Amino acid sequence: MNKPRQFAVWIGQTLVGSIIELPNDQNLFAFNDHYVGDPQRPVLSLSFFGEDGQLERHPVIHQGRVAPFFSNLLPEGRLREYLAQQAGVKKMRDLPLLQMVGDDLPGAVVIRPEQDGPPDVDEEEQTQPLDDRQPLRFSLAGVQMKFLAIGSPEQGLTIPAGGQGGHWIVKLPGEQYRMIPENEHSMLTFARAVGIETADSGLVALTEIEGLPSVFQGSGANALWVKRFDRTKHGRVHMEDFNQLYGQYPEDKYEHYSYMNMARDLTRIAGLAAAQELVKRIVFNAAIGNADMHLKNWTLLYPDGRTPQLSPAYDFVSTISYIDDKIMALSVARKIKDVGKFDESLLMRFADRAALPTGAVLAPALQISQSIVEVWRRIRADLVMEERAKDLIDERMKYFPLTRMFL
Repeated sequence: MNKPRQFAVWIGQTLVGSIIELPNDQNLFAFNDHYVGDPQRPVLSLSFFGEDGQLERHPVIHQGRVAPFFSNLLPEGRLREYLAQQAGVKKMRDLPLLQMVGDDLPGAVVIRPEQDGPPDVDEEEQTQPLDDRQPLRFSLAGVQMKFLAIGSPEQGLTIPAGGQGGHWIVKLPGEQYRMIPENEHSMLTFARAVGIETADSGLVALTEIEGLPSVFQGSGANALWVKRFDRTKHGRVHMEDFNQLYGQYPEDKYEHYSYMNMARDLTRIAGLAAAQELVKRIVFNAAIGNADMHLKNWTLLYPDGRTPQLSPAYDFVSTISYIDDKIMALSVARKIKDVGKFDESLLMRFADRAALPTGAVLAPALQISQSIVEVWRRIRADLVMEERAKDLIDERMKYFPLTRMFL
């Protein structure tokens, strides 16, 4: 009988555990004993801790999938299909895809065959451009088509060999919706102007990106570049999104939890100031008409490997440009998602249910609401998104009670 294949899970040079491949397309994840016994161990995911604060060590067998934390490291939608096609594996099977891209996952996790040993300490950017015949070997969670890039926006961006490495994400234009890169760049610019920390971003012409697979070169005028906050000059920074924190599979990112749950839990694990920042971002996205701020669009960073903090904001898009929707991705309180009902009284219920001081929620919410209205008037004309999209944001601010009161 063949010995089951094992894939080691690393964070830096720390062996966290193993994913063990079992017969009949089953697998399980088990923690390494030394990792469990190390009081200074880096955090893999808060989802692996029980209510008593202790690491849960009982392995769970998964059929055809890997554990939710690892499944969320993989892309969704067309990018997953493209990676699977390039690698010659079935798109619905997590483990073969994870094996293919395990050296370049989001955050600091590396997954590789056990016999390969720990990952390299020093990472060097690959300078060879991507060849269309090479399978890509990177993973970026999410649905939108995107690639990793090396270089810099000032000196030029290149899609590297095999797709691996790089401190930049290049997000391509959508096939169905117009000017998504311009929309997202405008909304991130707007967010920064009202005081929200965001990932650095900008626009780049597709024709200026070296090594972009030929199939995507004619898909639009501009792409969006985003600076990765999980890659620094000092190395990789570990992170997990809230869907990973809640132990859910990617398809459940709109389910089971609310912004209230997030605020309550973020207060407990990162402090009141982090929850107040969450409130500001919820209000901002309600004001711009972003109906897609699901659990995977909120992330915790672990700069020291152990202490979580809210990451810079990302994936801010005014989705009302494409879909007429007054409903938010998650409920605020009491299952209410309608932006038209998102007023001061709902904020007070939100604070009560999240066990937060009412003033600590109302003050930042009203402050940023006023700032949103004032800053929008000042920068609206300079943003590169379509005029129709700007008009729709005007209408949203009149519909949203927290911004309407400052118009």
